[in-house]
Amino acid sequence: MTFGAKWRKDIQSMSESDSHQREFDAIEAVSDKPAFTKFLAYTKLSGPGWLQGAITLGGGSLAGALYLGVISGYGLMWLQPLAMICGIIMLSAIAYVTLSTGQRPFSAINRHLNPLLGWAWLIATIMANIVWCMPQFALGTAAIQQNLFSEDVPSIAIIIVLFALGLFVNVLYQSGGKGTRAFDLIIKVMVGIIVLSFFAVVITLTTTGVIDRGRIFVGYIPDLSLLFKPAPIFTELIARSSDPDWWAIKIAGDQKDIIIAAFGTAVGINMTWLLPYSLLKKRWGPKHRGLSIVDLSIGLFIPFFLATSCVVIAAASSFHGKTGDVLRADGTPKTEYLVPIEKTLQSLPSIKKIEDPAGREVAMAGIPDADRILAAMLVKRDTKVLAVTLEPLAGKIISQRIFGIGVLGMALSTIIILMLINGIAFQELFTPAPPGPLPPGARTEYKTHGPAHFLGCVVSGLAGASFPLLWEGKAHAALAVPTSVIGGSLLPIAYFTFLLLMNSRRVLGDKRPEGTARIIWNVLMVFATSIATFGSVWVLLGKTNAPGWKGGFAWGGLAFLVLLFLVGITSFLRKEKQATP
Repeated sequence: MTFGAKWRKDIQSMSESDSHQREFDAIEAVSDKPAFTKFLAYTKLSGPGWLQGAITLGGGSLAGALYLGVISGYGLMWLQPLAMICGIIMLSAIAYVTLSTGQRPFSAINRHLNPLLGWAWLIATIMANIVWCMPQFALGTAAIQQNLFSEDVPSIAIIIVLFALGLFVNVLYQSGGKGTRAFDLIIKVMVGIIVLSFFAVVITLTTTGVIDRGRIFVGYIPDLSLLFKPAPIFTELIARSSDPDWWAIKIAGDQKDIIIAAFGTAVGINMTWLLPYSLLKKRWGPKHRGLSIVDLSIGLFIPFFLATSCVVIAAASSFHGKTGDVLRADGTPKTEYLVPIEKTLQSLPSIKKIEDPAGREVAMAGIPDADRILAAMLVKRDTKVLAVTLEPLAGKIISQRIFGIGVLGMALSTIIILMLINGIAFQELFTPAPPGPLPPGARTEYKTHGPAHFLGCVVSGLAGASFPLLWEGKAHAALAVPTSVIGGSLLPIAYFTFLLLMNSRRVLGDKRPEGTARIIWNVLMVFATSIATFGSVWVLLGKTNAPGWKGGFAWGGLAFLVLLFLVGITSFLRKEKQATP
């Protein structure tokens, strides 16, 4: 290392140390102050929670909220906030464990529980990063081509720019010092732009009288019946259709996938990986435990709640039970929706069993209007169509720009964070764990840099950039639904692992919650873990009847979840017994 490079590194280290000392002093100064004063002070110090907000406000959340509104109206407005509350409970527990021990969680899980749990968490996180990056590139491309500019902008050029921006901002994060602070500021600004853009959408719809405010508030009251049967608006049409049973199963199945996607993208398994390592990078410790919970509320819950609620409201008021944007006045499909509508109708059992093309064509011509309307109601809309809802007030150009800015901000911020998480995961993948047991109170250093971290960023980015080769659907936003189903089914792995760590005296020692605090933590964590597990099992069971390898994959996923639970409980009990004097 040259003298100049060493001097710059020393200055950077001093700058970071001074920054951390100021944080400690600020926390100490308000430790005995009233709750509101402490909250304001914590707001100024917030950081890692905004990274969580940036990743959750991505293509998955947009698609989940958009299609929730389309298929269920205001009836499932409670779903995404509930999912986020569960997520914050578990993220708070993850923060508590990390800040109490100061250890890298991957090696801690392998050492104190079982390597199967640690490696399952790592591999599932890398899978989620790769899978979820694709809809972000698709969404960013759609926003630029459909909302901000035109279809004439080459997709390959957009993909290259998105990839380059994601890599550049990650280099800032790796550089430390001012680069990291610039990274944090960029993320906060992007999250703010996303929320403001979608807030403008709802304000515009409210002023035009489209929104039924009374039904919105009712939508925040959980209605569990929508988990298993179609929304009420479909009931009459299903009864008048050619095959009511088939339509009921079809719509309930589509609803299930959208519900799992919306739930799974509130907090994904890769978010459980990002939080502890971002806390370690900031060198937060036990004194920051209260700050970390406030940080998650400010940077994660509030932006997520506002943005997703606005999208559900806009979609429900514009598209739920409506076909004006899909069908012409004479009832025939518009050109761009002809293929998806025909595809749905050809899946009807009465049509599918006809092998003769001519006979099938005759049967298609005789399908009742109710079937055609139902197929039109279920069409996947894209971001361009939702932006059209702003046109009566804002005009075509401004409406597309407002919505497009929010969508592009969602896509780009999530690309950046997914690349970051994959870099962290690859760094752990290629970094040997500390040898032997760590002494009590020992803390492990963690810095995001090096070839492994850079490789992880590139792998995730390239996987996302490959979406045109893997997705043929017309609606790019719809790609987030199948990818989110995959990612959401992996979430119980992380939740269950940290539930065990939070109860481990071997891991936390005298910092393990006791008495009433332990009861409250466990009630909340068991609730969150149970809901995540129910969602995962529910979606996998729904896929077991799929033909070929897909059904086998679903059964394999269920078996693997059971194995993880058994291994985790057995390892926990055995090692806790060894730790008891």
